[in-house]
Amino acid sequence: MNQTMIETGSVKGTRDFPPEEMRKRNWLFDAFRRVAHRYAFDEYDAPMLELESLYKRKANEDIEKQLYNFQTKDDTLVSLRPEMTPSLARLVLQQGKAMVLPARWFTICQCWRFETIQKGRKREHYQWNCDIIGTNNVSCEVELVATAIDLCQEVGLKHNDVVVKVNSRKVLQQLLEQMDIKGDLFQATCGVIDKADKLTEEEWKAEFEKLEGLDEKKINSIMELTSKGGKEGLEEVKKALPGNAAVAELERFFTLMEAYGKGEWVTFAPSIVRGLVYYTGIVFEAFDRRKTSRAIFGGGRYDELMTKFGSTQPIPMAGFGFGDCVIMDVLKDRRCIPNIPPQVQDLVIPFNAEMRGVANQAAAELRAVGRRVSVLLDDKKRPKQAFSYADRIGAVRAVFCAPDEWEKQSVRVKDLRKEGSTTDDKDMGEVVPLAELGKYGV
Repeated sequence: MNQTMIETGSVKGTRDFPPEEMRKRNWLFDAFRRVAHRYAFDEYDAPMLELESLYKRKANEDIEKQLYNFQTKDDTLVSLRPEMTPSLARLVLQQGKAMVLPARWFTICQCWRFETIQKGRKREHYQWNCDIIGTNNVSCEVELVATAIDLCQEVGLKHNDVVVKVNSRKVLQQLLEQMDIKGDLFQATCGVIDKADKLTEEEWKAEFEKLEGLDEKKINSIMELTSKGGKEGLEEVKKALPGNAAVAELERFFTLMEAYGKGEWVTFAPSIVRGLVYYTGIVFEAFDRRKTSRAIFGGGRYDELMTKFGSTQPIPMAGFGFGDCVIMDVLKDRRCIPNIPPQVQDLVIPFNAEMRGVANQAAAELRAVGRRVSVLLDDKKRPKQAFSYADRIGAVRAVFCAPDEWEKQSVRVKDLRKEGSTTDDKDMGEVVPLAELGKYGV
């Protein structure tokens, strides 16, 4: 009885990774790990399933609406993780005084949020998170931003492709306090400032006008203040807050980025506040200079966050999240993603069923020296067909096992990538003793 064909598409907002896409994902993830290790970050992981209460303790008005949450068979309320930071906080508290500080941790995690699907945003994504725990020195933020920029360079991007916009929540708070904008009004105002790049000037102003406590004069001052970026904007801030420690910290950040040779990547942008209320100091977001996507990565300092999870005292922390969706869109747009063929170094071909044992011996010899080896599983392919198959799967060499050669305990090795090489069976390659196969051509 014939069954109805299953739905072959993935669940809305999720992605499949067949081998050709998985190779691209692994290429990106390998770059994440190389750069993290270059900056001496230690990798960690945590369960994708956490207690629902872990996310409800964190001050983020959108999280609860976007949870993939459910009740287990033992009546436990759990959720797929929408982000990794709460799990990080749990692990830091778990480590307690045994943790050597400052610590550098990183992870590559899959996160789930039931949110509106758009370019660069799906309902699941992978995210590279790097966090530094245990120091409030601005060199921490410098190290984090340098790490993220290094990743951009690692995958082929340059400073004229990506800009990292940097601000300080402490500086912004003190500027707005001069206008008597404090407490809840400050948080609400930050929420509107954060929309600067997403709205027209008229729409942006209309959002400010909705906030009770902001008159026309204050709105105009806020819009003028947060519209001036770069060196000119930072000079304006210095005039408004002379001798201010938070401003000096921000200046120090840019000086140290110059020392890292990454000054061209970063700029002061007073409209960057990051939407999450737990940020306490320097914040940053990176964008494609063509403005064709959402933020590539973002982060900042969050010294008070651990108290929300039960810590008796603040623990200085800073970090960033770097998602896979946006960066892959940017790289695809700039044709930076390499063509990554299947990684087959040798295809071992038995002449017939009787030679399969010999083929397995040859494959074992090659695998023992670390080569990636596939064995042809069909006993009836002619040599020309087998060589053609080897070429199509991207094999570098074909190792042919036939009775005549085996009488001398040998096989034939054909280099398919050598200049002038063809899949024609007139060229069967070089005769190589099986005992020397592992060393041949290596």
